[in-house]
Amino acid sequence: MKSTLAKVIEAKAQLLVGNTRSASSVNLSEKDLELIQRKKELLGKRSAEIVKCKTNAQIINKNELDGKIHLNYHVHYQYLIRQNKNLYIEEQCEERKAIFTSNKLISDDEVPKDIETHYETMDREALEENTRDFKYNRLAAVQYAERWWNDYNPKYKKFTDNCTNFISQCLHAGEAPMYGYPNRSKGWWMQNNNWSYSWTVANSLRWYLTGSRRGLQAKEVSSPKQLLLGDIICYDFEGDGRFNHNTIVVAKDYEGYPLVNAQTQNSRMRFWSYYDSTAYTPNIKYKFFHIINN
Repeated sequence: MKSTLAKVIEAKAQLLVGNTRSASSVNLSEKDLELIQRKKELLGKRSAEIVKCKTNAQIINKNELDGKIHLNYHVHYQYLIRQNKNLYIEEQCEERKAIFTSNKLISDDEVPKDIETHYETMDREALEENTRDFKYNRLAAVQYAERWWNDYNPKYKKFTDNCTNFISQCLHAGEAPMYGYPNRSKGWWMQNNNWSYSWTVANSLRWYLTGSRRGLQAKEVSSPKQLLLGDIICYDFEGDGRFNHNTIVVAKDYEGYPLVNAQTQNSRMRFWSYYDSTAYTPNIKYKFFHIINN
């Protein structure tokens, strides 16, 4: 079973770098083939290509059910991407589930991540004079995002959907001040094993950044190219007005577009649009927030 999975993972890697010879003997699902095609299409639009793909897989658990072997496993992909004369490494992790019968692989699919649908009501702060000046430390925020994108800081509570908690930690590492405790619908904070909705809920953080007049503040801009390192992108995958994912800008590509880090599906130096994500839909909407100093 391990050797079969290794062949499947290697086949995907070879298809991503354009070598179909090694993949021809392995049957991949239509969904996997579609995602590979979308990733290559996205790279093509950016005048970029994957020149090497390295993978590492680990089995998480194994159990037998109704005569079938169910394997949950984790795959870490590292893509060496060339864009013009520039090289950089993009990383992505995914959890998958393979089912075998009589040692034959009958299915192999990514374990779907729940799209965040929480919509918590936040109190809009009345316009008031700022009580604390701060200078956003973009370097510290990016360094934190690089250190913890695929790990979990034990100083903070971990959530099943950890994407916004991770982004809040990055912002706080950049010295963005908290306020609002202990009112969960006010401000942006985590304290005494409690937290505001804006700290952990994607739509609440988007709502907070849109109108904050105190502490952590941001200015919405119209283009991803206007963002700087340490700025935030919010994603509404279904286009229904409720935002369900956030990322932090950690680099820019050759054309000046953001590369982002994120959790839930842990990713590093990923192209900002998420066109190659299973969560992507044609209705996707974005908000681009530039963190401002008070």
